[in-house]
Amino acid sequence: MSSLLLVDAERWPGVARTPYSPLRAAVARRILRRAARDLPLVVMLPDGSRVGAGGAGAPVMEIVSESFFHRIGADLKIGFGEAYMAGDWRTGNGTDLADLLAVFAARLPELVPPALQRFRKVIEQRMPSSEENHRSGARSNIARHYDLSNDLFATFLDETLSYSSAWFDTEDGGFENLADAQRRKIDGILDYADVKAGSRVLEIGTGWGQLAIQAAERGATVTSVTLSAEQRDLARKRIAEAGVSAEVELRDYRDVRGQYDAVVSVEMIEAVGTQYWPTYFATIDRLLAPGGRFALQSITMPHDRLLATRHAQSWIHQYIFPGGMIPSLTAIEQIAGAAGGLEIAQRRDLGPAYAHTLRLWRNRFTDRAAEVANLGFDAVFRRMWEFYLAYSEAGFRSGYLGVSQLALVRKV
Repeated sequence: MSSLLLVDAERWPGVARTPYSPLRAAVARRILRRAARDLPLVVMLPDGSRVGAGGAGAPVMEIVSESFFHRIGADLKIGFGEAYMAGDWRTGNGTDLADLLAVFAARLPELVPPALQRFRKVIEQRMPSSEENHRSGARSNIARHYDLSNDLFATFLDETLSYSSAWFDTEDGGFENLADAQRRKIDGILDYADVKAGSRVLEIGTGWGQLAIQAAERGATVTSVTLSAEQRDLARKRIAEAGVSAEVELRDYRDVRGQYDAVVSVEMIEAVGTQYWPTYFATIDRLLAPGGRFALQSITMPHDRLLATRHAQSWIHQYIFPGGMIPSLTAIEQIAGAAGGLEIAQRRDLGPAYAHTLRLWRNRFTDRAAEVANLGFDAVFRRMWEFYLAYSEAGFRSGYLGVSQLALVRKV
C-alpha cells in the first residue's frame, strides 16, 4: 500500500526521501510488534495483520506503507513524525490522534528494548551546531517558528494570542473560556513576581503582548524583549489598541541593560538551549534589582530523560523548535542556584491544564484547516502541525511532560 500524500520534494526533502535499509526496517518491525503487544491499542499492519492488547474502543493505528518501517528504522525519534507527515500511517476511524499518542507516551522510555538502547547514540542524529543558541543562531531558530505567520497562529489561539499553557479553574477546563484561563495564567505569573503599580518589569519573550498589557494595566513600567520581528510588530499594535504603554524591543536577552524589580519569562527558557542556561540565569541575576523577584513559567521533563536526550536531534527539533530543549525542575533548581544565586520560593503545577489547552488549540486548528491552506500552508505542513499539537498534548496527559510556574528569589 502507498502513502496517503504526494510530498513536494523541494519543500519537504526529508519527508519526500524515504531511507532504504531492509535490515533496519526489519528490526523496526520487530520492535513495534514487541512494543505494541502489551499496549492498550490496536496496530493494523500493511499486510492486514494486527497487533496490540487493545480491545473494543481502543485507539487504532493504521500503518499504510512499508516506508513507515524504513523511516523509524533509520531514526525512531524523527522517523515516526515524518511518517505521519508523509501519510505512511494514520489513526483509525473514531480514534483521536492524541489518544493514540498518549498510549505510546506513557511507555516512552520502555519502547526500545534495553539491549538496543546502547546503540542509540550510534544511530540517532545529534543536534546540529548550526542550531546553537548564540546570538545569530537564536535569531534564526526563533524566526523559523515564530515568524511563520501571525495569521497562522491566530487561526488556533484565543483572542489574547497566548501561546503557552492556560490556567483553568478546574483540572479539565470545564466550560471556562480559554481567554479567561490565559489571563488567569498571566495574573498568576505577575503575582509571583509581585508586579504592582510602579514596578519596573522586564519580560523576556514577548509573545504577542498579552503579558505586557496586563502588567501595564497594573501600573507597572514594562520593557519586553523578543527576537521575533513578527511578534514585536503585532505586540506593539495590540498594546496601543489596549490603551496602555509598554516598550517592546527586538533584542537578545543577553543584551538587556538596567535594573528591574521584576523579571518574568513565560515558556521562553525552552528556546535558550542547555549550553546557555547558566548564561540565562546569570543574566537575570544581573538585571534583578535588590529585593526583586523572577517569575518563570517552564515546560519540564524528568531529569533522567533530560540527561539521556539533551544532545539528540528529535522530530520536534527538526520541524518545530530548532535548537530548543525542555529543562527539568532539577536542572532549573541547580543552574538557577549555581549561575544566578536564585532559589525557588513558590511553585504552581499546570500540567493537566496544558493538555486541555493543547486540545482546544488542535480542535480549532483542524476545524480551520481551509483557512490555514489559504494562508499557503500545504497538507504536509498541516499534518505536521496537527501531529505537533497532539504529540505535545499526549506528553502532558501521560505525565512525561509537566509545566510549572515558579517564583525565584535571591538566596539569603
